[in-house]
Amino acid sequence: MTDEFELTGVPDAFQRLWTPHRMAYVKGGQDQFKGKDECPFCVAPGRTDEESLIVYRGKFNYVVLNLFPYNPGHLLICPYRHVPDYTDITVEETAEFAELTQTAMRVLRKVANPTGFNLGMNQGVTGGAGVAAHLHQHVVPRWGGDGNFLPIIAQTKAITQTLDEVRQQVAQAWPAG
Repeated sequence: MTDEFELTGVPDAFQRLWTPHRMAYVKGGQDQFKGKDECPFCVAPGRTDEESLIVYRGKFNYVVLNLFPYNPGHLLICPYRHVPDYTDITVEETAEFAELTQTAMRVLRKVANPTGFNLGMNQGVTGGAGVAAHLHQHVVPRWGGDGNFLPIIAQTKAITQTLDEVRQQVAQAWPAG
């Protein structure tokens, strides 16, 4: 199927990762997350680890499973403070943010044996952030062949474990702080 410009389906140099679940954020707009009371990353630490899918709580930041993972074990590193930009966090927050990212990679290697990772922060609405008002970094484990035909043909992403199972494994393997 193509549009009037015949762009859809035309081969190019890009491999696309379709994320239709993000439409909830798009339709609701960024305004839905500007205040601390509406922000899912501000609300999460006030709930139990199991309810919020938190795997570790640090002094300045916490680690949580992505509710809509690209792959099993997709983690987010989030500051407790409601700040939108990487340049808004303090030196101390930044140090722990980086340390938690490294620890997340080590723990995921231990429990899931990925052969690679995608790390990233989408900064601002135009940068692609689903929740632009609250800084968060993605830690996505990758395996050879994890991008297969299923999402394209069946519009389905095979996630091999429940979020609760992944949260338990990662939380149990996280080193004591």
